[in-house]
Amino acid sequence: MKPLSDATVLITGATDGLGKMTAERFAKQGARVLLHGRNKEKGTQVLEEIKQTTNNQNIAYFNGDFSSLSSVAELSEQIISNDERLDILINNVGIGGGPRSKDEREISQDGFELRWAVNYLAQVLLTKKLLPIINEGARIINIASVGQSPIDFDDLKMEKNYDGYLAYARSKLALIMFTFDLSAELKERKINVNALHPATLMSTSMVKDHFGQAQSSVEEGFSAIEFLATSKNLDEITGRYFENKSQAQANAQAYDKEARKKLRQTTTDSIAAYL
Repeated sequence: MKPLSDATVLITGATDGLGKMTAERFAKQGARVLLHGRNKEKGTQVLEEIKQTTNNQNIAYFNGDFSSLSSVAELSEQIISNDERLDILINNVGIGGGPRSKDEREISQDGFELRWAVNYLAQVLLTKKLLPIINEGARIINIASVGQSPIDFDDLKMEKNYDGYLAYARSKLALIMFTFDLSAELKERKINVNALHPATLMSTSMVKDHFGQAQSSVEEGFSAIEFLATSKNLDEITGRYFENKSQAQANAQAYDKEARKKLRQTTTDSIAAYL
């Protein structure tokens, strides 16, 4: 694992909350930081702010909407065409679904249930598109959640019984299942892939929108990301689910090989046109 001062880090969802703090802290430690956001004006403002506060000019911003698979594909191609090589990828983008979430089912631009599209499919597509530029010995951190629910493969679009939090919990479990499979795929390249629940109900805009009250700080979540991204003790630890800085057990379906096989197939069918 390279020292952070020599590393290139891509952080999705980096214009607010946990992603923004991670970008600021890593930039302050000398990393080349690639920021992602979906609002170009806001992203440009955050880019300039981080440059000023960290005195690190080696930062770039890339725009992309995770509710559109074509936008995610374009985002990845922009990063590749910019001659980037990644040492750390932090898949942090996410939309919540708590007590205050809408009861109405929302769909993505491609017709998928919105949380499934943003929290899962878009993350898989981006990661797979970027694999050729991810360096040997790199680390991939997928920001998951302790909120997990088994996937109903007969109702992936949740057209029968929709619930915002259930949609969120299924998307996060799917991301953990992808983490386990990807870690096995990349083991020979010594790329370390883990899923992380950084902290419970951090003080972010997403938590405030859906739950109203925070239970932990963004600082606590950042500390967990930094641990997974930089700790030398984790060089051989891959394909695991962490809660903060401790290895934990994910929902049982994550360890079900048949369920993961089904998920791989449906995911391949969903994103094949964009790879």
